[in-house]
Amino acid sequence: MPIGTLYSSNITPDKTNGIGNWTEAQFVRAIREGVRPDGAALYPAMPFPSYARMTDEDLHALYAYFMHGVQPVAQAVRPNGIPWPLSMRFPLTVWRWVFAPSPESARKSAERSFPTPELARGAYLVEGPGHCGACHTKRGLAMQETALTAEDGPQYLAGGAAVDGWTPPSLRGEPRTGLGAWSVADLTAFLRTGRNMRGSAFGNMDTAVHHGTQYLTDDDLTAMARYLKALPAANKAEQNWQTDPAATRALRAGGKLTNGQRLYLDNCAACHRSTGAGYAPAFPPLAGNPVVMNAAPDSLIHIVLTGATLHGTQGAPSSFTMPGFGNRLSDAQVAAVVTFIRHAWGNDASAVSTMNVARLRKQLTPSTMQSAPPTPVDPAPAQPGSAPQPPEQDVSQDTSKPATTPAPTGHQPSEDALHSAPHPAMKAN
Repeated sequence: MPIGTLYSSNITPDKTNGIGNWTEAQFVRAIREGVRPDGAALYPAMPFPSYARMTDEDLHALYAYFMHGVQPVAQAVRPNGIPWPLSMRFPLTVWRWVFAPSPESARKSAERSFPTPELARGAYLVEGPGHCGACHTKRGLAMQETALTAEDGPQYLAGGAAVDGWTPPSLRGEPRTGLGAWSVADLTAFLRTGRNMRGSAFGNMDTAVHHGTQYLTDDDLTAMARYLKALPAANKAEQNWQTDPAATRALRAGGKLTNGQRLYLDNCAACHRSTGAGYAPAFPPLAGNPVVMNAAPDSLIHIVLTGATLHGTQGAPSSFTMPGFGNRLSDAQVAAVVTFIRHAWGNDASAVSTMNVARLRKQLTPSTMQSAPPTPVDPAPAQPGSAPQPPEQDVSQDTSKPATTPAPTGHQPSEDALHSAPHPAMKAN
C-alpha cells in the first residue's frame, strides 16, 4: 500500500494468535466498526465500511462459522511493514469518524427501497459482504472509498486504482470499459466459474471467484448480476464497441507488418487468434474486452509480463495458464504488442510507452505475482523466486526490428476454419 506493507491477521479460533477469545459482541464490533477488542482501530484495508451494512443474522452466522467451522492455527501474526509515524493507529479513529458509516446509518441505507426484492438482495450482497467497491471504486487522498453505495453517485464501482499491478475495471454500464455489453447470464457465469464468452478472471479477481463467488447460490448470483446491470454508465459519452476488421486483414496478409503486429503473431495469435476473438471461454477475446480498453494499461502489461492462471472451480474444473513473456520480451517489445492490442479490432485505448512497462516491471515483486490460491486445508504454494527481468539486449541488434525471424513478403499465417469463423463476442451492440 502507499503507506507500507500490511499483513493480514490470523482469524482462526486460535486463542493465542487468532480470535478464539473474542466474544460475539467484540467480533461484530470489529466487522462493522473496525475496532479490535483492545480498543485499537483496524486499518481500513479490512472493509468494515462495507461490512457495516451486514445484518445481525449474517454476522451471527459468521461468528458461529469462525468459532466452530474453522480449525485453529497457532500461527503468529506477522508485524506490519509500515514505518512510524504512519504505523500509529490512533489517527485511524478520526478516519473512521470521518469516512466510515455508523452501523445504524449503514443498515438504514441497506434497507432502502428497491423496485424488486431481487435488486434489494443484489445491492446488499454487492455493497455489503461482497465489498466490491473496495477495489472497483476509486479512493480519495485519505485512502477512503469515494463512494460506498450506488446512493453516493456515479463514482461507485466506476473503476479503481491498481492493486498489486492489477487495475479493477468499471462494473457499471459503460459499453467499452464497463459491463454495458455483458448480459445477466454473462455476469452470473463469470462469478460462478471465473469465465464466460467475453472474458476470464485473472489476478486478484481469480482469487475472489476461487474462494468466494463460486460458492454463492444461483439466486444470489443472479441478484448481484441484475443489480450491477441496473447501474448506469459513469461515462455517458462512451460509444458502443464496433468491430473493425482492418487489424485482422493486416495480420492475415503478412507483408510489411509493424513491430507490434509481428510480435502479436509470434506470441499471442495462437490462442487469441488474428481476429482477437480468442477461443472463449478457454482463451478470452481481446477484441472488445473492457480490461484491454481500460484507460490504465497496468493489467494488460502485468499479464503479458508475468502471465496468469485461471484456476478451476466447481462449475468449470479446467485450469488454464497464460505464460509470462517478461523474460523473452524487452520493455519496448511489450509496449509495442500491448499498444497494438489496445488499438486493434475496434479497440480504442491509448498507446503504452516503454516507461509504462519499465515502471510496472520494477514493481512486480514475488509477493505481487499471482500464485495458485490456497484452500482452507492446503498450505499456500511457494511464491516465484523473482519478478520477470527484461532479456539482455544484443548491442549488435536493432531493437526497433522484430526479435523473431521476419516472414517473407506476402506471408499468409495459416488459419483454419474455426479461426476464420465469426465469433459471437465480436458482434456490435
